Amino acid sequence: MRLHPTVDFSIALKKEYRVAEKMMLIKVVRRLTDKSRQRSKILIGIMLAVSLPCLGQQCSKSITQKISCIDKDGTARITRIIPIPDTVSAEAQEWLRMPSPDLPRHLTLEVIQQFRVHADAAQKISAEEKRKAYPVNMADGNLAGVPVEIFTPMEAPKERKNLVLINLHGGGFVLDAGSLTEGVPIANLTRTKVIAVKYRLAPESPFPAAVDDSIAVYREVLKKYRAQDIGVFGTSAGAILTAEFAVRARQLGLPLPSLLGFFSGTADLSKSGDSESMYTLAGLNGDPQSIPGILESYIGNHDRKDPVLSPLYADLRGFPPTLCMAGTRDSLLSETTIFHRALLKAGVDARLVVFEAMPHAFWGRTRLPEAEEALQIMAEFIDDNLGKQGR
Repeated sequence: MRLHPTVDFSIALKKEYRVAEKMMLIKVVRRLTDKSRQRSKILIGIMLAVSLPCLGQQCSKSITQKISCIDKDGTARITRIIPIPDTVSAEAQEWLRMPSPDLPRHLTLEVIQQFRVHADAAQKISAEEKRKAYPVNMADGNLAGVPVEIFTPMEAPKERKNLVLINLHGGGFVLDAGSLTEGVPIANLTRTKVIAVKYRLAPESPFPAAVDDSIAVYREVLKKYRAQDIGVFGTSAGAILTAEFAVRARQLGLPLPSLLGFFSGTADLSKSGDSESMYTLAGLNGDPQSIPGILESYIGNHDRKDPVLSPLYADLRGFPPTLCMAGTRDSLLSETTIFHRALLKAGVDARLVVFEAMPHAFWGRTRLPEAEEALQIMAEFIDDNLGKQGR
């Protein structure tokens, strides 16, 4: 789920905020439904304890020229004027107009813990909304000592009951931003059980704890399902973890699943891609930051070129069919395409889908036409490969 807006409306309307900011916030509030307001106010708290970002800050109208200057070392210093594109849906245009704040550059444990409280509450509300759009049954569970959420379709054909998907949620490895939401639409659209792994989080449990938990759940699932009847997918940190899981599974001699879903991630935590210098996790909003920098608490002092931590340095030959997805305003667009090319070079059946003007993990947005299309593409890829690849 995208985090916006992130300043409580009552606070944002205090005297010290400029009139222009007040008017913008009032306009945003009026667009929200009662349910959306409730969700937004919970999301608002995630950033509140950290800082009060410049929500709705007016851009300088003096910026009227498109400027590009290339330094001798190749560094580009640019100014661009980028309008809302008319190549996306009206809903997407409205979404892209909404402001989003910067992430804090230093995530202390105290800040992370505050993030988690609000993210958990927001996710519960979002899960309710998603289950209205994509009805599924939901239950808590535990596999190999690891907590999981289990989503089952309301009705499943007999031939789908021997199939299962494992979801590795996003959240920067420091919070759970998707275990209650990422699996809902996929379980509904594919009519397949989805097991969302609630792996241990950094900084308390840095790499390789999340990988170990994913492997533990996979081993348990293999006791009941054939590898060719299992698929693994994830978004953002979950995409990173999906690739890490696959490398580690093969190191351990485990059969690989029938498919991987690598949705807006990176397979190289030793470098930053070009798109990270241009976009934030919210697209063109805010100050771009290095993803490896954001993930410092997960990486720790580990060798960043360890093939499990950074699968780009692993032997990718023999990987299962993999769907990669991102948007053209996604901070992880470069990394997603780099991993896709590496898979192709290794002879893997890898597919890449990039959506016009969409920011990071846009498919988590409810009732956005582009999100619905992305989810349908994911579901079709799963239907085409689940249960059909012997590994």
